[in-house]
Amino acid sequence: MLFKHIYDEDLAQGSYLIGCQATGEAIVVDPRRDIQVFLDEAERNGMRIVAVTETHIHADFLSGSRELARATGAALYLSDEGDADWKYGFEGTPLYDGSRIEVGNIGLEAVHTPGHTPEHLSFLVTDGATTDESAFILTGDFVFVGDVGRPDLLDEAAGGVDTRFHGAKQLFGSLRGFLSLPDHVQVWPGHGAGSACGKSLGAVASTTVGYERRVAWWAPFVERGDEQGFVDALLEGQPDAPLYFGRMKRHNKAGPALLGPLDELERLDGRDLAPDDDGGYLLIDTRSKEAHWHSAVPGAVHVPAGKSFATYASYVIDPERDERPIVLLAADVAMAEALRSKLIGVGIDRVVGFVDDLAGLPAQPIVMVAPERLGELTGAYVLDVRTKTEYDAGHIPGAEQIHAGRVMWRSDHLPTDRTIVVHCQTGARSAVVASALRAAGFDDVRELEGSFEGWQQSQREQPVA
Repeated sequence: MLFKHIYDEDLAQGSYLIGCQATGEAIVVDPRRDIQVFLDEAERNGMRIVAVTETHIHADFLSGSRELARATGAALYLSDEGDADWKYGFEGTPLYDGSRIEVGNIGLEAVHTPGHTPEHLSFLVTDGATTDESAFILTGDFVFVGDVGRPDLLDEAAGGVDTRFHGAKQLFGSLRGFLSLPDHVQVWPGHGAGSACGKSLGAVASTTVGYERRVAWWAPFVERGDEQGFVDALLEGQPDAPLYFGRMKRHNKAGPALLGPLDELERLDGRDLAPDDDGGYLLIDTRSKEAHWHSAVPGAVHVPAGKSFATYASYVIDPERDERPIVLLAADVAMAEALRSKLIGVGIDRVVGFVDDLAGLPAQPIVMVAPERLGELTGAYVLDVRTKTEYDAGHIPGAEQIHAGRVMWRSDHLPTDRTIVVHCQTGARSAVVASALRAAGFDDVRELEGSFEGWQQSQREQPVA
């Protein structure tokens, strides 16, 4: 059996390519939308992708299941469990609890594991060439390393009302079934540390049923049958959900738009970006925050190229509201196309070109506020874009907390007649959000030098009276 864990560090998301080496056939589980990585992996290993499936309707990335099935001619399998509100809106072979997918000698048995979402499936994987016992379980957003999937995302980002309580009870029941599996079964989840799909996900790629039984926080609740204790502990302290999750849910339910082969991106220059009657382009400044602070282009949105590029872009760019074509600042076409692939994974599809420098564009330094002078800004609105957990652990007196992934959806609640001072923990998220606010027309948006850590340091350095 060939077993490949294909991990996207930006979205902290895991896909799986599993193949039968005797027949050269493979299945992909939970593919992301940039499908070339799966085509390349299959070719590298002499495999033909004949089946594609996913564990559930995802919220944090745009699924590539439909795209990959079309590109390869593979059969597409989709959960038909759950309630009527969360059925897939496009065709696939329906899966139910106990359904099996056979790929050569490899068998995947669907196990209905509701809680994170009503339709959620896990897959028990068996290598029939060696044994009839399952060796792996692909748990999607059901069981993570050291944690379980949050049941509140339908409430937080998809318009649900109090679905979290029923979901938490469903999750409790699903976990009872999980603990009935043998200890040796390897657990391969859909996410790792950094994902907002759970509360405190582990940083290692996999675990086992036995290990989770021994160390997971939730296991004692399940083993002693304490459903209410589990529900209370699970729902307490869940992180804020970025509001782009709602868009991902809707598109993954209906069926993400099919892309097909992508054109090579066009190299542009600054003169091409001048506004026109159609509004012009949206420029994404991918430099470091320090470079952006030194010379920001008015109207551009700052999203640094790095492991959080797609996540941060989704925090501040809503392609359903801003239909302008997108131009990336990139060193060359290869970098631009790599960044476009990341954006495609979160449904930001309108990238048409790139610039390799900012020549010909106006630029100016960002106004920073020294922490020790924050109190001198009379009437300033201090915006903390960290998570609720970070805020509750310590914050600047009087600061208002709105998660970075929610600010642009809540911008109508922000003052337009006061200075806005934005900060996060170290300055990365706040630089992204502040640039988006300026681009949206907020006239006086400043950033806190050193962000919250800088403010803490200034407090420590104040002389004792």
